[in-house]
Amino acid sequence: MAVLLLHPNRVVPLGQLVEALWANPPRAAESNLRTYVAALRTTFIRAGEDGARLSTDQRGYRLSVEPGECDLATFVDLAAEGEQALARGDTATAARRLRAALDLWRGPALAGLTGGPYLALEADRMDQHRLQVVGRWAEAALAERCHEQVAAELDPLVRSYPMWEGLWGQLMLALYRCGRRSAALAAYREAYRVLTRELGVLPGQELQDLHRRMLAADPTLDPPPARESVRVALPAPRQLPADIAAFAGRTEQLDALDRLLGAADGAQPETVTIAVLTGSPGIGKTTLAVHWAHRVAARFPDGQLYVNLRGFDPGGAVMSPYDALRGFLDALGVAPQQIPTTPDAQAALYRSLLAGRRVLVVLDNARDAEQARPLLPGTPGCMAVVTSRNQLAGLVAAEGAHPVTVELPSTAEARRMLVGRLGERRAAAEPAAVDEIIAGCARLPLALAIVAARTACRPDFPLAAIAAELRAARGGLEPFAGDDPATDVRAVFSWSYQALPPPAARVFRLLGLHPGPDIAAPAVASLAALPVERVRPLLGALAEAHLLTERVPGRYAFHDLLRAYAAELAHTLDSAADRRAALARLLGHYLQTAHAAALLLHPTREPIALPAMPPGVTVERLADGAQAVAWFTTEHRVLLALTRWIAEHGPDDHAGPLAWALSDFLQRQGHWLDWATSQQVALTAARRLGDRAGQGDAHRGLGFAYARLGRHRDALDELGHALDHYRACDDETGQANAHLGIGWVLEREGRHSEALAHGQHALDHFRRADNRIGQARALNSIGWCHTLLGDHRPALAHCQAALAIQRELGDRRGAATSLDSIGYIHHQLGDHAAAVDCYQEAIALFREDGDRYYEADVLHHLGDCHHARGDRAAAVAAWRQALAILDELGHPDAATLRGKLDS
Repeated sequence: MAVLLLHPNRVVPLGQLVEALWANPPRAAESNLRTYVAALRTTFIRAGEDGARLSTDQRGYRLSVEPGECDLATFVDLAAEGEQALARGDTATAARRLRAALDLWRGPALAGLTGGPYLALEADRMDQHRLQVVGRWAEAALAERCHEQVAAELDPLVRSYPMWEGLWGQLMLALYRCGRRSAALAAYREAYRVLTRELGVLPGQELQDLHRRMLAADPTLDPPPARESVRVALPAPRQLPADIAAFAGRTEQLDALDRLLGAADGAQPETVTIAVLTGSPGIGKTTLAVHWAHRVAARFPDGQLYVNLRGFDPGGAVMSPYDALRGFLDALGVAPQQIPTTPDAQAALYRSLLAGRRVLVVLDNARDAEQARPLLPGTPGCMAVVTSRNQLAGLVAAEGAHPVTVELPSTAEARRMLVGRLGERRAAAEPAAVDEIIAGCARLPLALAIVAARTACRPDFPLAAIAAELRAARGGLEPFAGDDPATDVRAVFSWSYQALPPPAARVFRLLGLHPGPDIAAPAVASLAALPVERVRPLLGALAEAHLLTERVPGRYAFHDLLRAYAAELAHTLDSAADRRAALARLLGHYLQTAHAAALLLHPTREPIALPAMPPGVTVERLADGAQAVAWFTTEHRVLLALTRWIAEHGPDDHAGPLAWALSDFLQRQGHWLDWATSQQVALTAARRLGDRAGQGDAHRGLGFAYARLGRHRDALDELGHALDHYRACDDETGQANAHLGIGWVLEREGRHSEALAHGQHALDHFRRADNRIGQARALNSIGWCHTLLGDHRPALAHCQAALAIQRELGDRRGAATSLDSIGYIHHQLGDHAAAVDCYQEAIALFREDGDRYYEADVLHHLGDCHHARGDRAAAVAAWRQALAILDELGHPDAATLRGKLDS
């Protein structure tokens, strides 16, 4: 139940529930899970609740929760509202919202529950979020002069979390402003004692500076004057697809939408307005929504957002609302690394960004209310238009959405639609054929558009012949067939398909097998085993026939109905062997190209063995690292979709290599949850294969992903498993890499002596493997641990030895890491000029490599060095650059830098 409540009102896949319940799932895991669900339903019924609250979906289970019933969701919403208010300078609102969020807590997250790493990860993530919110509330409350309240709140909290220096600083400031200067100084002494005893380090510079300022009775520590509210400027996205020039009719529906908006009398709705356009497939819901949105765009000066949710994708590739949210947050100017990791936090941030703005949101082709709900605005002034084949009664009942039924157009409207596309002269020459075409299409707008596109491309083709073919073309998409001919679009689709030349028809069918959201020509070439130069005109022909859409130059996508039709044709007309071969070529294309791109991103990385490439695969040729980054940026969602597809369908021997290829890009871009997911798929596949080396690689990848997510205990567990597998395989390089990873995590925990030992183990293994790149990495790790332990001279020798190897072998990324270490050592030895030189060279290399986190880390060190040599202006400049990057990444180190800049 806890896992379901972590994702209220959303389907939780079976695999995710199994992972949460069992670290090593039993063979009958799904059967056991069904037993637990049945027992939980019985518990609901005995408690007087409706057992249907826990519903079953083909993908998993969903627990229905009403607004206000789930404290976690309410906490996330309130915290996001408080963050937005604080960013605007509205500290009073921020303090109220953040306080209300914190008041929901009654103890540690998921207290009393036992489970594997999944629940521990979720609990720790929630607790960490709570502490971050405490810090932000304290910031707002101090600005509002609530010093006594802050002191009372933080005093017990710093006892429970003594390593959070930021909370110590806020407690000291609150006590000082209460007139309790001696208590503030005593708090500093306690922080000093804890940090030096537990970590062996002095308090951070900002805490030391605060202490000195208190001793000097610095007047700037007095409460600041009230700040003016500042509104953060956001971009105004314009995402609407192009309007249809031949749009006709729909007067009744357009008037209904106008009334909802209040266009007739200029009144602005007092609440967020939601319109739900429902109707049969191909009825013209999207065309109507887009046309009306263009008509009223000026009423929404802050932007128009649009997304096709692909609600009825036959391959099961329904767009997650949180994938759509990421796209919307991108459009609203939120950097990818600033997007929260939890879905609820993403939705809360989205609603906060729209608050007080006039934005129109068009959610096209939604499958159900659950898919659309996280994408709805939450405040007046905005409006959402949702289109769906389903009625979405849940939105009508819970959100007060207004249903607008889109019926078949009248015969007169259908005629205007068709004539607008064919042209008046041609239609007037064969009026009877026009009437028969309209009847043959059952006045279905999508069918009319396809027929019109076909005839417009062949101006000499008689309309009477088209009408005859429509009469003769029977058959249909069973999922969309019915007694009403208006809902049977197979005849129209099959007619258009039959008119294709055989090569284009084959490409159309095979495209229905592709599991990703869109596709480019080289992937299509592999799918069809054709040269790219032959594929491009075929794709052009499909786009011209409105059987495929070129969303952006060079990338093609299906409408859901057409994808369904293509997939059905492939399963009917192409043998199982041909379909398997096509999918094998498709996977080969993505895997081979991703492997090459990964090596361009990290040239000194050791390549891995790939599954045999079948004949007919086209591999994209990328020239350099910049092209590799561009390719991954465009394709990584397709690659993640393939990862999910492989998890369900195989082949297992592709999962590990695909996760390997994705890892560097996902790590650098901050997509750490996706990184962990891909490695988990690889681990499951390696277990099925009995591949111990593959299991070691996947455990190691999971370990590093968990470390980036702040899950150090789980990271050490995974890296320990990796080490066990590598030992069993007698893999020296694998063992070395596992030791390096363990040392990295231990160093982050302040366990420097243990980290040093693992660095030495890594060096020994790399030497036995004759791996000089690895030896250099281990030498740098050993040197870094030495300097953290205060042994600067041996530290310098190790790091300089590492740098010499890296320069010799051309390992620019490794050299950047060693230069950072050497700069830090020079700083500790008092040679600030040498330190600055090293830092600047390291920054240039990391910047060239595109590694934003490490660029910020070295900029931070550079600022510290400038500060130590007395150049405050240079220090501030470096810190500000580092802070800008860390804010983009949403990294907690930003708080430390912000404190230095404010001191």
